[in-house]
Amino acid sequence: MTAELVRGQNHALDRTRVEIRITAGGPVVAAVTLGDAQGRLPGTEAVAHPGAPRRTGIEVPRQAAAEHRLAVDLGALPDAVHRVSVLLALPTGIGALTTFGAAAPPSVRVTDLDGTGLAGYTLTGLGAESAVVAVELYRRAGAWKVRAVGQGYADGLAALLRDQGLPQAAELAAEIEEAVGRGHARAVPAPAPAAAHRPDGHARPLHPAPDTTTPPAADRAAAAPAAASDGHSAHASAEPGPSVHAPSAHGPGPTAPTAEGATPTAPPAGAPVDYRHPKRRATPAPATPAPATPTPPVSAPGAPASPASPPAPSLPVAGDAAGWSMEERLYNQVWGMFEDLTRSVAAYRSASDFAESRLEQELDTALSDPRNRLGTAADAARATARDKHAALVTQARAALDRDLAQLAAESEVVEPALPPAFARWDSPVWQAHRSAQERPMALRLGELHLPEVRDLRIPMLVRLPLERGLWIDCGPDAYAWRGPDPDRAYARRELGSALTDGPPDEAELRRLSLETAVALAARMLAVHPAGEFAVQVIDPGGTALPALAPLLETGVLPAAPVPGAQGVATVLEGLTRRVDLVQMAVRSRAADALPPDVDTADQLLIVHDFPHGFDDRAVTRLRYLADEGPAVGVHLLMVADRAQAREYGPVLDPLWRSLLRITPVPDAHLADPWVGHAWTYEPPLAPRGSQVVRQVLARVAEARRERRS
Repeated sequence: MTAELVRGQNHALDRTRVEIRITAGGPVVAAVTLGDAQGRLPGTEAVAHPGAPRRTGIEVPRQAAAEHRLAVDLGALPDAVHRVSVLLALPTGIGALTTFGAAAPPSVRVTDLDGTGLAGYTLTGLGAESAVVAVELYRRAGAWKVRAVGQGYADGLAALLRDQGLPQAAELAAEIEEAVGRGHARAVPAPAPAAAHRPDGHARPLHPAPDTTTPPAADRAAAAPAAASDGHSAHASAEPGPSVHAPSAHGPGPTAPTAEGATPTAPPAGAPVDYRHPKRRATPAPATPAPATPTPPVSAPGAPASPASPPAPSLPVAGDAAGWSMEERLYNQVWGMFEDLTRSVAAYRSASDFAESRLEQELDTALSDPRNRLGTAADAARATARDKHAALVTQARAALDRDLAQLAAESEVVEPALPPAFARWDSPVWQAHRSAQERPMALRLGELHLPEVRDLRIPMLVRLPLERGLWIDCGPDAYAWRGPDPDRAYARRELGSALTDGPPDEAELRRLSLETAVALAARMLAVHPAGEFAVQVIDPGGTALPALAPLLETGVLPAAPVPGAQGVATVLEGLTRRVDLVQMAVRSRAADALPPDVDTADQLLIVHDFPHGFDDRAVTRLRYLADEGPAVGVHLLMVADRAQAREYGPVLDPLWRSLLRITPVPDAHLADPWVGHAWTYEPPLAPRGSQVVRQVLARVAEARRERRS
């Protein structure tokens, strides 16, 4: 099983010959330094880089690319080598990225020679850095371990090498850049001719224009995914497996083969742009046996030839996307469905807007002359314009319905196949759920849908570990009645009396908010390995105890939260100390030196009834945890009404902006920056009367007891 590491965490290696697989959101340079026990480099001969790719026990690629495989033989290293640091740097001068923050986070995987994952680390939180120490393999008491470092340098590779004690850092960095530039020049293909000429002197295109009428799901089933080496695709990790390759996540060796076994290549120069989804794997249609004696149809003389019928779209298949594991393929498939639905609805809205504007223009043109505003001619002009408008809208709706039918069929296949971290609470997968062996790559926070199609719901998946905290808004002002709304009617039918045609029921909203918080906490506990995730609660008023009953009765939460300001201060002080100590251990590369009383498990802090019981110092600590906690495994889940904290003024604005706002009832408040759709979010609540959350928490507590014993 692959151990997913967070910054500063280490993992023991049980073998000496390994591969280090790197995927990034754009071309990067990979290098390796061989340091002593203090991490110092004796000279340039201790660095394997594109200009000198082979050192004893180490081999690195010669060019910059979005994917790398580094061969490491720890048993062949000299005895003086105690630290093997894997470096990533952005190349300059070839039109590449300038900072890691401008692309998806790089991902590093340590694998066996056959591709079996040993440890993985996604370098989240990078910004202006252009060089980074990703991971290091270090020798401790004769055994080797891998540590997630993630130390970035805004001044580039020279600053990184200088920090490792290399006097010739600037010269070596220039040498590496020169070697990368030479490799890039050799790798640039010759330009392809734009067109071929026929004997009659007319040019014909080399490639036909893409068919833009294919439904989204059919598009994805019609072609293999594009290569990930250009770094434009995201949302996957480099987990080895038998399937096709997916780029790494929030970007996803060598390029992995496609489903047919061939390596995908970039389109030649001059070829048209392929707008099909790059992360979807080709699903070949079932072969149809040809008739023994094909008989061409006979048409009457002079009759036009009948057009060929379009091929039927392939049936949807769960996991029909690129990825190294089924979990990654399903994750990419869900994101592909989200993007396909976004495009389809955007096309429908654009066509409807065009039909409206055309109707207005035609009516203005037909009725601009006062002499034509009355009579049969004016009536005929109005009728013609409205008929054209109706025809355009009908055509757009037919295209949308065709796309939605494809996506709905795919959703019916994908939803039952989702693993527990991605599944709804009513999925049968929870009935057989047992303690997880490794942390999943993402977590389901709820469902999303658009008003054009309320029956099609897309899972809202976020990558783990969480990069920002969560805020469940329990304030009634955000849900005030604004007129008839089908989404509101659905919420009232499914979730009870929290939403009414009058002022919202504040007590019901707060109850649903706490239920949402407990459901999210239970899901996080269930999908993490036993003992690697814990929950703490701040409840100054003591009003959350009924909702916390599943956590308390199963023993997942050891004791009820201490009420009052003393309870707030105690919890915040302990978590702040943990963040400080882990950060110092990461900076000094001494994760093994943490005090024994520091719990290294990830922590979820549920804050209820904020700002009651918080003084200025507690508020400062809370802001500190929101900013610094996610990088070291401390995550914030606030159940709060922003209006109650109005007395703090703009001081808390950065806190609210740093949190992802979700709601206890369906609400259209999430807008994607791609096309600006307002998506309706639905919380991940268990069905009414279901005991699935309590049952899952009981299994988590049992797995913890077995681990301690």
